[in-house]
Amino acid sequence: MSELAIFGGKPAVTYEETGKHDGTDMFAWPIITDEDREAALDVINQGAMSGISITKEFERDFCEWTGSKYALGTCNGTAALHAAMYGVGLGRGDEIICPSVTYWASCQGAYSLGATVVFADVDPYTICLDPSKLEEKITDRTRAIMVVHYSSHPADMDPIMAIARKHNLKVIEDVSHAQGGKYKGRMLGTIGDVAAASLMSGKSFAIGEAGMLWTDDLEIYERAIALGTYERFKDGQIQTENLKPFTGLPLGGYKHRMHQVSAAMGRVQLKHYDERCAEIRRAVGYFMELIEGLPGIRGVKVDESDGSNMAGWYVPLAHYVSEELEGLSITRFCEAVSAEGCDIHPGINLPLHTHPVHKTADTYHDGKPTRIAFSDNDIRAMDENLEVSEFVAENAFYLPWFKHYRPEIIEQYANAIKKVITNYKELLTGDEGNTGPIGGWHRFNHSKKA
Repeated sequence: MSELAIFGGKPAVTYEETGKHDGTDMFAWPIITDEDREAALDVINQGAMSGISITKEFERDFCEWTGSKYALGTCNGTAALHAAMYGVGLGRGDEIICPSVTYWASCQGAYSLGATVVFADVDPYTICLDPSKLEEKITDRTRAIMVVHYSSHPADMDPIMAIARKHNLKVIEDVSHAQGGKYKGRMLGTIGDVAAASLMSGKSFAIGEAGMLWTDDLEIYERAIALGTYERFKDGQIQTENLKPFTGLPLGGYKHRMHQVSAAMGRVQLKHYDERCAEIRRAVGYFMELIEGLPGIRGVKVDESDGSNMAGWYVPLAHYVSEELEGLSITRFCEAVSAEGCDIHPGINLPLHTHPVHKTADTYHDGKPTRIAFSDNDIRAMDENLEVSEFVAENAFYLPWFKHYRPEIIEQYANAIKKVITNYKELLTGDEGNTGPIGGWHRFNHSKKA
């Protein structure tokens, strides 16, 4: 009988002989303690859920942590990204460059501002915006670049910033996957002109449902306020001259305010965040070491020797190299590893440029696809040169996102992958290949198991 669990063998992950820990909390996140509960209950008891006083305290804490001058709490990361786009002045007829492999919120808010999205290719290893493919996407309509630190890997910011400054473009950092991460010793979100991030419950900085915008630029900050934070858009509180005549109501008509239970929880989580992320990096880093060099897979990680890191290592990833396993499909490989008790998933975010909403949808009834509603040219033709985005999305897979450094448990998960790779020939017979698209346009899988 085969040793592989998919054929009836004993799974590699059993939690047997792993000491006092049974593994039930290895993937539970966020870590909630009485301190979080008391902070949330205090807001409820005060009846302060819809105010801004506690949110302002959280913003001050956040500024102190990042070293930024200004921070603005929002109801979710999508709102923070939307506010950042408005903050840099993105408007009708403008273009924003965005990597095609990301969550839709990184770019889709541009359409509500009358702007459009030009998709750029990603680096085949980091899956972040490829600086060498960036300049070819710049036109006379380009106003901003959206940089996504995908799956916690820092984008290569130095060349990106050099190109942006050369062309007088604003840079927005989407830090939703990498809160607290570093690029060459600099905290992500403090390198571009403005940053935005989701703080929803599935992220490494998880406080329920919330977002945050931060910047050193007063005008960007105040424009973000003007879009959807009416309590602060008042006479005497705004210094940007061209905004002063319109104080009173949010210019965009949006309500982006952060819920104060989330803000209170955020203040508590922030106190422990760096320490918890350090343990995550130690745990996932150890796992990556254990699987390094195995045929068929390449774990995605950063070289920490220059001061960079993987933040909270939000959803660790690996590339799949099927030819090293005689063409074994990624679907069959992941099924076999999952049967061993190491729950992994094939595919990541499908490239956005292939989604109908960015090709044919007339969202706002303009009589033509929204993406080109205010464009002089059909920029959809620029999507033809995005080969890496289309390849990498279906040739990568999720790895376990460990929250604790417990070597005896982590080793079982690594052994699950080693076991499948050692016996991969048994899986070739009956491999039906990949059927249908692998991955999705929407979001990562936030499984508690892995």
